[in-house]
Amino acid sequence: MVELTSRLRHARVMFTIEHEFDSTVITLVDEGKLPLLEDVTINSFAECVTLEQYDPRTDQVMKITLSTEQLQDLAAALDLPEGVYQLRRPSGV
Repeated sequence: MVELTSRLRHARVMFTIEHEFDSTVITLVDEGKLPLLEDVTINSFAECVTLEQYDPRTDQVMKITLSTEQLQDLAAALDLPEGVYQLRRPSGV
C-alpha cells in the first residue's frame, strides 16, 4: 500500500488506478457513513476528463465531461475561499 499524507492516513480511503491504452481510470469507492453512494469513475484522456456515476433512481450512468482547463480550474477552486476568480495562463499554454 502507498503511504498517504497524514491528513488521509487515518481516514477510510479506497480507490483504484488503472492505466488503459488511451486513458487513466480512477475509481473512487464510497466507504463513508451509510447510506453509501455509488462508485465514481474518472477517465483521464489527453483532451478531457469524464466523471461517471450510476444513478439507481434512473437506472442510468450519469456522465460529466470536463476540458483539461475546467479540471485545472476545479483543482484551483478547491483551495480558494468564496469569491469570483479568473485564472490567467501563460500565453501559448
